[in-house]
Amino acid sequence: MKMQREARVRVGAVFYASVMLATLFVVWGVFFTDSLAAFNAAALSFVTETFGWVYLIATTLFIVFMLFLAISRFGRIRLGKDGDRPEFSTAAWLAMLFSAGMGIGLVFYGVGEPMSHLSAPPLGMAEPGSMEAGRMAMQYTFFHWGLHPWAIYGVVALAIAYFTFRRGKKGLISTAFYPLLGDRVDGPIGKAIDVLAIFVTTLGVATSFGIGALQINTGTNYLFGVPEGTSVQILIIAGVTAVFVASAVSGLHRGIRYLSHINMTLFMGIMLFLLIVGPTIFMLDVFTATLGNYIQNFVTMSFTSGAFVQEDAWLQGWTLFYWAWWMTWSMWVGTFVARVSKGRTIREFVIGVLVVPSLLSFLWFSVLGGSALNLDLFGGGNITAAVSENISTALFVTLNEFPLGTIVSVLAMILIATFFITSADSASFVLGMLSSNGHQNPPAMVKVIWGSFIASFAVVLLLAGGLEAVQQVAIITGVPFTILLIGLAASLYKAVLAEVLPERPAVPATTQDGGSVTEGHGASR
Repeated sequence: MKMQREARVRVGAVFYASVMLATLFVVWGVFFTDSLAAFNAAALSFVTETFGWVYLIATTLFIVFMLFLAISRFGRIRLGKDGDRPEFSTAAWLAMLFSAGMGIGLVFYGVGEPMSHLSAPPLGMAEPGSMEAGRMAMQYTFFHWGLHPWAIYGVVALAIAYFTFRRGKKGLISTAFYPLLGDRVDGPIGKAIDVLAIFVTTLGVATSFGIGALQINTGTNYLFGVPEGTSVQILIIAGVTAVFVASAVSGLHRGIRYLSHINMTLFMGIMLFLLIVGPTIFMLDVFTATLGNYIQNFVTMSFTSGAFVQEDAWLQGWTLFYWAWWMTWSMWVGTFVARVSKGRTIREFVIGVLVVPSLLSFLWFSVLGGSALNLDLFGGGNITAAVSENISTALFVTLNEFPLGTIVSVLAMILIATFFITSADSASFVLGMLSSNGHQNPPAMVKVIWGSFIASFAVVLLLAGGLEAVQQVAIITGVPFTILLIGLAASLYKAVLAEVLPERPAVPATTQDGGSVTEGHGASR
């Protein structure tokens, strides 16, 4: 009974501290909006000038680290006991991690990013609107949505899955630091790590909420004449919040799994439809050529900073924003992916998390972005003008150029909404775990509370400046998470290294009678 009471106290300490911090942020944003906006602008300038290079190096090293674990002897280690097998089928597993890991961003930027780069080429390295600008646009879009984000997610997910399912630790971020911090993970340091993870996770999901609300509002305006504005976007957030709270309460196996299947069906359906009715050969050529360019220029793109380029503002608005955005998503996506990955080997995990989602993202951008590029470069279209005016309209303007454009646009808005729901659904589940002492099935009321805070944070960001505020907060809050992820990777490596080290040979010691005894048996697996 005493241990149970202590567990409740520990849960309460993290939960109430996180709720207090979240409440203060909401109050700041609602009642002192100008102050929050000014702080964001100042902090953004400091972070990008001081820590931009840290983002670039860290994210690339995470890829190297993940691949090393997969191809080395560590790859055979199972995320669970040796007899455990995966809880979900491979198809369901991939659908859930893909829906949680990308979701709204793919739909929002599917056309918007390539066409933005076409009119304003990356780092000023091409003539706007040219064929070379189109090539660069797709190359950097692949770069932003490929291995880097999934490596960030993978480090967190792998560490949490390993310590939770193989070592029997609690499903908390702090417990994954045990090899580095020891028993201190149960004290103030560990609690501070968990509170930070909860707060920044809430902000990270709120950025997606803000983006989703903006695009749904834009879609309803474009198709049905619904006014665009913050009040409408807040109503959208409120409506989606009610749905995802109901889904979160229904439980992981029912709500999230079913919605993830709906996501993948709509996602694949829209992509296949455009692949058939659009410039099919051009899209496939774009996929093939851009994949080659991505591989060929991978190292250069990964380490390009603002030191020798004139358009360093482009880096801030795109690459640094993305890397920071993925960092803010990493804790909740990683925790969720860990939760659904029990029983898989590290090698199977890395292949599933790094390769499959990246290829699906590449194909999505080749189809949607390729369609828009083909229209502007060869079909006399003017998608870039629409994107320059409002990037949220990019998808709907493009779909309108194809047969059944209105119907497919409505399906796209449904896809945005379901991605919206599954992202918040899995996030509220993860936040519930983190604030409930790592329990694998957190109480429904805790999930409802965090779902409400996610929605509140999204409203605050919309009030503080919309998409620009979303980008600013993502970049700022990504800094502490980058440091946490580096420590997480080091902790995981120390743990798996200790597991696979061969048993130390016995050390003979001389006895008084000249014989010998055996001392110091090493640990065995």
